[in-house]
Amino acid sequence: MTGERVYITGMGLVTSAGCGVSKARGVIRSGETRIRPLSLFPVSRNNRLPVGEVGEFLESGGVPRTHQLALTAAREAMAGCKDIPDAVVMGVTTGGMLTTEQYLQTGDGDPDAFKYHSPSSVSEYIAHELGCHGPVITLSTACSSGAVAIKIALDMLRAGRAGTVLAGGADSLSRLTYHGFRALQLIDPQGARPFDKDREGMSVAEGAAVLVLTASESVPDNAIAEILGAGLSCDAYHPSASHPDGAGAIQAMQAAVRDAHISLEEIDYINLHGTGTVDNDRSEARALNTLFPDKKPLMSSVKGAFGHSLGAAGAMEAVVSALAVSEGLVPANVGCHLPDPELTLAPLMTPSKTAHIHTVLSNSFGFGGNNASVVIGSPRRGHPPRPMPVKAASHLLVLGSACLTGAGDTGMSLRAVSGGKSCRGRVPDPVLSQGFSPRDVRRLRRLPRLVLSLASAAHADSRQADAPGSIFFGTGWGALSETYDFLTKLFESGEQFPSPIDFIGSVHNAPAGQAAIRFGSMGPNITATGGDYSFEQALMLAGLMAEDSDDTLLVVGSDEFHDTLSRLFDRSTRSDATPSEGGGAMCLKRSESDGGLKTAAMFYETSKNNPSVISSLMVGLAGREGVRKKYGAVFAGIPAACRKTGEAQLREFLSMSGFEGPVIDYRRVTGEFASASAVAAVLALQCVDQGELPGGLHGGKAIDLKDKGILLVGLGDFVTAIEVIH
Repeated sequence: MTGERVYITGMGLVTSAGCGVSKARGVIRSGETRIRPLSLFPVSRNNRLPVGEVGEFLESGGVPRTHQLALTAAREAMAGCKDIPDAVVMGVTTGGMLTTEQYLQTGDGDPDAFKYHSPSSVSEYIAHELGCHGPVITLSTACSSGAVAIKIALDMLRAGRAGTVLAGGADSLSRLTYHGFRALQLIDPQGARPFDKDREGMSVAEGAAVLVLTASESVPDNAIAEILGAGLSCDAYHPSASHPDGAGAIQAMQAAVRDAHISLEEIDYINLHGTGTVDNDRSEARALNTLFPDKKPLMSSVKGAFGHSLGAAGAMEAVVSALAVSEGLVPANVGCHLPDPELTLAPLMTPSKTAHIHTVLSNSFGFGGNNASVVIGSPRRGHPPRPMPVKAASHLLVLGSACLTGAGDTGMSLRAVSGGKSCRGRVPDPVLSQGFSPRDVRRLRRLPRLVLSLASAAHADSRQADAPGSIFFGTGWGALSETYDFLTKLFESGEQFPSPIDFIGSVHNAPAGQAAIRFGSMGPNITATGGDYSFEQALMLAGLMAEDSDDTLLVVGSDEFHDTLSRLFDRSTRSDATPSEGGGAMCLKRSESDGGLKTAAMFYETSKNNPSVISSLMVGLAGREGVRKKYGAVFAGIPAACRKTGEAQLREFLSMSGFEGPVIDYRRVTGEFASASAVAAVLALQCVDQGELPGGLHGGKAIDLKDKGILLVGLGDFVTAIEVIH
């Protein structure tokens, strides 16, 4: 056990007030709103709605706007820090979408134009610019993304996986989000008025917020505030609407307070999610009235001042909360003139500049029912000691698994590889919707169907009576069909008639939200998106959070193939004539015994700034003897776009480890798609469980694994390791 705690030692902010914490502080002190008419891209006169737009000039650097916002905030946060952060964890929902829209609209078919499309490219860009070579994690849980990033960073620091983590969120305005929320009729034409009697909706905004989080046994000299705890939950209720009674919000707030080892009575101020939509404000108010039936803390939302910056909002409001405890500056609930009496809340109507604030609860809720709450405290108030365990890589007991490939379901895929055949191709339609009635999936496109099929098959294989409590989903590209259809209809209708259903389905975490609804899973629901390494991120996060849960964890990795977007976005698919897709899923549980089939994410580092990454991998795998004694086979994942680099890394690994067993280049079997590693992991589970490597998989006779496990190594832009052992 260690006495280390987690402190905020740097902050950077870009809001509609401008670049820098100081400009946001000035707007908070004045109680002004910075919501203005949109100027970033043209819209028709009858569709012109107010937004929270960053008006300052940003240096392009040849990257999309979200990347510019994120780097500006990151540089401010790092200004007083001498050391390179050990890891970067960012919440992002749209990535380079604003740039992508422009190229798609003009019919530009050059794949290089889309190299910064993915949300993960934002985190990777920051890591590269700052020289970070540790884990780079991207969370995409809609409007809670920035707060979820803080929770993950907190757990990494508590687990001893890092000493300093750069955590935050970023999103620029885009046509997708502007017209998407407009199609849902969730934008207030007068600007957001959270909790006002006459509120009509939110104001879409953009921005970035980044915090330097440092683990330390004593209060650092530059400590601004302390992250005391955080809690996550899922409504498991509706793809876009929050639970009417705030059931998930209550659960997230209770989890955060419990994690912080404080009582509700110790909270001095609540930074509300408070979007200004009728239903969201009502849901949050009911949750607060349940938790605080009598005396309530001070409370306010800043979305009437800055707008709702989506993936950045949770991190932005963590910065605002840190200002509250460090400077006594509590923002007014700008935009609210007459509080809605039905809500029985009394949001702060004017800013307080001298409040005595020691502990703040900050709420962030999003599509898919994703809820996150963060507790931030004064670093010198003397909160009770919180012993924190130092955790090694967490091994998870495998209860069940399933995969989908071009060959079909798990059994079909195993028979194909055992017979020396490929699993390349698209998942056959009858297999895709197997076990579901037409009513179950009538509004779902390809990716959510893949995820539901995988989740149901893995759960059935586990033979567990209880549904999974938490869901961890990794996807490289999200729901491409919904994204493409939304933008196509938008452009074809002259930006008049976008589809609200396609917009809801386009968010990266929509498939995981569907799985939560199907199972009633109200625990953490996290979507990680890290290109070819998304499944590895999801498994790593499940291992990180398993210590706090006795529930079954569902880990899924999946990607669809789209005729237009896959070849534009995914460099590896261009080299394979056979379009491929699919994924894998596992039902897992915290391992409390030596027996049983187990898996764990053992290593994850970027290779771009890290020439000694294979040496680091060897250390993570307990050296040469560890590899030779523990593993009977290696499954190597080398994305086609990184083949030259990946093959060199594999040669170096084999040389350093002295491993002489079979090495399976599994993408030649699964085909090229971002979550191919999820399929490989399920195949490895089956092999280890049966104790042999089928001859067809390596072009020879079946090989006895001699009770050894299988190591899955991801290579290329990142180097990763997953082990499957008994």
